[in-house]
Amino acid sequence: MKNEDIHFSLSSRTTARFAETECRSQTRGNPGCSILAAAALVCFSCLAAPSLARAQDSPPVGQGFVVEDKFGGEILGYDVDRDGSEGMLSEYVLLQDGNLLIATETFDQKTGKIIKVVEKKTETQDNFVTWGVVGSHIGLREYDQVKGIYVDKRTFNILNPLEGNKFTGKWTPPVDGKTQLLEDVEGDQGTPNVAGMVSPYACCSRFVFESDVAANTFGKKVNLTDPIFTGGVPPLLAWNSKMQRAVLAQAQGAPFTVPEIALVNLTNGKIVEFTGLGYGYVNGLAVDSATGVACTTTETDNSAEFYNLKKQTGIIVTLPNIGQYSGATVANDPVNKLFLITHPVPASDGEIHVYDEKGNLIESLPNFPLGPGGAYIALNPGKRTGFVLAPGSNRNLSGLQSFTY
Repeated sequence: MKNEDIHFSLSSRTTARFAETECRSQTRGNPGCSILAAAALVCFSCLAAPSLARAQDSPPVGQGFVVEDKFGGEILGYDVDRDGSEGMLSEYVLLQDGNLLIATETFDQKTGKIIKVVEKKTETQDNFVTWGVVGSHIGLREYDQVKGIYVDKRTFNILNPLEGNKFTGKWTPPVDGKTQLLEDVEGDQGTPNVAGMVSPYACCSRFVFESDVAANTFGKKVNLTDPIFTGGVPPLLAWNSKMQRAVLAQAQGAPFTVPEIALVNLTNGKIVEFTGLGYGYVNGLAVDSATGVACTTTETDNSAEFYNLKKQTGIIVTLPNIGQYSGATVANDPVNKLFLITHPVPASDGEIHVYDEKGNLIESLPNFPLGPGGAYIALNPGKRTGFVLAPGSNRNLSGLQSFTY
């Protein structure tokens, strides 16, 4: 995928995804702006945190190795194949002449080693952005082609399968790329379809749609009409593959507005809403499709919320007090029935909290320099491992910190 603490979130995977969560969000005022112009404002500041200790072997629980990208650049999106052995990332390096070196790479989840540079361009203003791993072992990447300081064309490439380590085709979502921007893509790995969300700029309404990425097919566009979901701050998106519903969550007018939750039937266009819990913007969202449980974090009250989507009921819990900072991104482990929540502390180390689906705290993993807005958690539930954005061994570089839970 989709920085929540400064209200520039694109998604809970972001995408926040992520470095691109912070970088791409700065282009909202002008959908054609180059990511580089925004990245200079935000992305480098996210790494102003203590350096990480490198370990030769991953401990039973806690931090392991750091994935260092091939060219030592800033990471624009990453994910892992939950039923495979590889992950993918995109990076950019700012060259001395003001141009970029950009690359998309695959890496080994077990060792962190780069397996292959799938594509590389240099002396360019273009950008590669990894959206994630979707469907059955499919890597999804966006390619932004820039003229001047504006993105002139956006294309989406797939690696099917990811472990083939090469691009095999294109995905063509219903986005014109100039007056509209793809804000988020969410899916359950192992199931074919995803939900996408598109933001308007010069026309139309924000809408969501369903797609089979491998087949490059698309369902109907469902326009959102509630101002909570069409206002300036985008809603967060998740996909419930069992219910076949897109799940949206957001509140406008923070700090004391109450979030709204929406279930969107992408077949017939019907939207059902219910009032959520907590106060302020929704920073993170994830759903366990098998159980129909969703988890969110909210901005103002340092809490997490757990919802039964079928019954439209929920409970709220206060996050462990590591300072009055809000929880950020959320990831679901559907194998072990857990939710993982990033709890960042600006300019210091934050934590990753592990909750069961009833809202019970299982453990807190310390010493993660998560930046001001958390980081996307890429999980491999079968192995109980994950990856988050973090400084590499050279503090000027970004990397992916592996961990076990």
